Amino acid sequence: MKTLLMVKPDIVENGLFGEIIALVLRSRFKITNLRMVHLDVGTVERFYEVHRGQEFYPSLVEYVSSGPVVAMEITGDNVIAAIRTLVGETDPGVARPGTIRHMFGISIQRNAVHASDSPESAKKELAIVFGGS
Repeated sequence: MKTLLMVKPDIVENGLFGEIIALVLRSRFKITNLRMVHLDVGTVERFYEVHRGQEFYPSLVEYVSSGPVVAMEITGDNVIAAIRTLVGETDPGVARPGTIRHMFGISIQRNAVHASDSPESAKKELAIVFGGS
């Protein structure tokens, strides 16, 4: 099984993405593809299409397209649930200590990373970021 973990632009800009990669590797996950890319607005709109119409959608698209992201394809058994546990709650203020969002997140939107939430989402998101991966 595969999933996507994407480090958001402010974390990349601040040079903290290496710490997140190290956490993933120390947690014994296997990174099978890694890419730093600046996603354009249209790509981010497709990526977050499920949220279209939500109040936060325009600012989310603007934020994620504002600079490079670091995307990781991660493989393993039960990897989607396991990565989401490592990532923590969407709101860094309530995320469990030791999770990525607790350590690096600033707000619900600037919560450091995006992690696929289902096999269908992972397949779609990996294809968008890695071009059919």
